[in-house]
Amino acid sequence: MLGDDAELTAALRAAQDGSETAFRTVYRAVHPRLLGYVRTLVGDHDAEDVASEAWLQIARDLERFDGDADRFRGWAARIARNRALDHIRMRGRRPAIGGDETELAGRPAESDTAGEAMEALATDSTLSLIARLPQDQAEAVVLRVVVGLDAKSAAETLGKRPGAVRTAAHRGLKRLAELLSCDPESGGGLDALPPQREPRGRAVTSASVTHTRARTQKDM
Repeated sequence: MLGDDAELTAALRAAQDGSETAFRTVYRAVHPRLLGYVRTLVGDHDAEDVASEAWLQIARDLERFDGDADRFRGWAARIARNRALDHIRMRGRRPAIGGDETELAGRPAESDTAGEAMEALATDSTLSLIARLPQDQAEAVVLRVVVGLDAKSAAETLGKRPGAVRTAAHRGLKRLAELLSCDPESGGGLDALPPQREPRGRAVTSASVTHTRARTQKDM
């Protein structure tokens, strides 16, 4: 197990034992990339609120979770996806975030690889571009590259076969690379995660999540 994953797994164990400090560590480690995933599903405007709902459920159900850091990322992604799909059903449709999918088709890429796309995935502008992909491709790309799930975990999250997820991610990255080759300002490192906005309205913070979790455990 890699160092960062070992630390996250240890924090998970402590959080399950009731440590609010450990839960904040888990939140800080997972939230930025989870929020990026939610943004591709519901758009910028609602992402904070949907992610907050997901964290409230994560906090409530954490005692029943069984697994290491990698399994936790997949479990958290499934919860976030369910909350996002509920939100989309209530609203009626997936948001259109600037442009449409046709902008990604028919453009020659400067390279046969999607390396430049992968390097730029975590910037605000590129996450917006990912949201223009067909939903299966957008989700596969973000789960594999931004959230960091392997094909099996991503497939479990999406309810698909690993091979189908690999194919969707590959196609999504190729289309994204084509668009990025025409947009040099979209570059950035994979570690340059989207800057976190201050929570709006009922958006949750790690402190409020741990407070809710402590209260929920007491009531159970």
